[in-house]
Amino acid sequence: MLKVAILDDYQNVSKEFVDLKKLSGKYEFKIFSKPFVDEADAIDQLSDFEALLIMRERTPITKNLIDNLNNLKYVITSGTRNKSIDLLAAKKRRVIVCGTEINFTPTSELTWGLILGLARNFKEEIDNMYQGYWQTTIGFELKGKILGLIGLGRVGSEVAKIGKAFGMQVIAWSENLNLDICKKLNVLPCSKEDLLKTSDFISIHVQGGDRYKELIKLKELDMMKKTAFLINTSRGSIINEDDLIIALSTNVIAGAGLDVYEKEPLPENNKLRFLPNALLLPHVGYVTAENYSKFYIQMIEGLEACVAGKPIRIIE
Repeated sequence: MLKVAILDDYQNVSKEFVDLKKLSGKYEFKIFSKPFVDEADAIDQLSDFEALLIMRERTPITKNLIDNLNNLKYVITSGTRNKSIDLLAAKKRRVIVCGTEINFTPTSELTWGLILGLARNFKEEIDNMYQGYWQTTIGFELKGKILGLIGLGRVGSEVAKIGKAFGMQVIAWSENLNLDICKKLNVLPCSKEDLLKTSDFISIHVQGGDRYKELIKLKELDMMKKTAFLINTSRGSIINEDDLIIALSTNVIAGAGLDVYEKEPLPENNKLRFLPNALLLPHVGYVTAENYSKFYIQMIEGLEACVAGKPIRIIE
C-alpha cells in the first residue's frame, strides 16, 4: 500500500471531509495534527512516506527535506501555488507536485472582519463585556475614510468592492498594478508613499516571496498616520514583525489586524499576543468548510490521478 502523510491538519478535520476508510485498502494514511519541531524532525517522521498531502505554506517542503525523503513520489498541496515548496528540487528528484482549486472569497470577507473589529474596538469591548462592563470605547465610521490597498488582485479587488459599498475612498498600489482594474473598480492608483501617508486603513493583498519580503518596515510605518490601521491577511513576511511590534508599542500607528505571521503557529510568547492594539487571528483567512472540502477532496483526486499515471493540476 502507498504510504500517505496528511500534514499540518491542526484541527484533525481532514477525515471529516474525505472518507479515508474507503481508501484504506489502497493507501495507508497517517494524519499529522501538530507542526514538526524542526526540519530534522520532519525528515525523521516522514522518511517512509511516498506521498504528502499538505496545507499550503505550513510545513516548508524544502530542497533538504525533498532530498532526504528517499521514498517521496508525490506532493499534493492545497491551492494552485505554494511558495514554500522547492519546485526545482522536486523536479530534479522527479517528485510530482500537484495542487487544488481554492476559494478567495473567505480571505476578503475576513479582511473586513478585521477592519470592522479595529474601527469598533471589538477586542476591548468583547473582553470588557465578559468582565461585566458596558460601552467602554468610542469607535468611528468607515464612510468617508481612505482605504489603501497594497495589491489589487483577486482578493484585493473583492476588498475594494466592499470598501466602495461602505462609502470609502479606495486607493491602490503595487509594483504591477493593473490600471484597467483600477478604472473598472473606480480605485485611484497612487504611489506607495502616497498610500502610506494618506490611508486610514492599509490592507495587504500581494503575494509572498522575495519581491515583497519586508515591504513594510519601521520606515514605512513612520509614514503612516498615527490614527491609521494596518491589516495583513496575505503573508507574514511582508511586514517586519519586530518593527511592527515597536510601532504598536509606541503608538506610531493606531493598531493592526493580523491573520498571518512570520512564524506559524505564532509562538505563545510572541509580543504581538500582549499588545492591546493588535487584533490577532490564527491564519483562518482560507479556513472555511467550503475550502476544506475542496482541498481534501481534490487532494485525494490528485493522488489517485498521480497513482494512475495521469497527474492533474500539476504545479511547475
